[in-house]
Amino acid sequence: MAAQRTYRAWLAGLALLSGITACAPVEEGASVSITAATRADNVPTPDYLGVDTRLLEGDLVRFVVQMRRPGHPDALDDYARCAAAQYALIRGYGFARHVRTRLSRGQGADTWQADAVYTISPALPRGVQTIDAEVVVDNCAAQGIPTV
Repeated sequence: MAAQRTYRAWLAGLALLSGITACAPVEEGASVSITAATRADNVPTPDYLGVDTRLLEGDLVRFVVQMRRPGHPDALDDYARCAAAQYALIRGYGFARHVRTRLSRGQGADTWQADAVYTISPALPRGVQTIDAEVVVDNCAAQGIPTV
């Protein structure tokens, strides 16, 4: 019985939402577009506040990155991944593997911190969350994400 009420409430919400989004008529011949510039105007620019790198033991490395206004939850992971990839290249390795990441609030209201641990290695490590350091560093540069 409760499942039916939840499903009906979900359907009612979906119907209401679809009605709201379909309300604005568009005149024939009018062009409607959303450009990247328009979206960028509404989204605050992230501020990369730096990376603290610590060699823990052997090939295990900890990266603490901080950002102001990250924009989306994955931004901190991306920043830490970029730092790990660059660090691997600096050490003469070609690969890294993500071990764990912990997110927390930083000092300011819009500041966040990620505490990430990676292993670095000369050969492709076993595991699912592996990265090719050269490819990731190039991708980071293309996206404007700083590295170590």
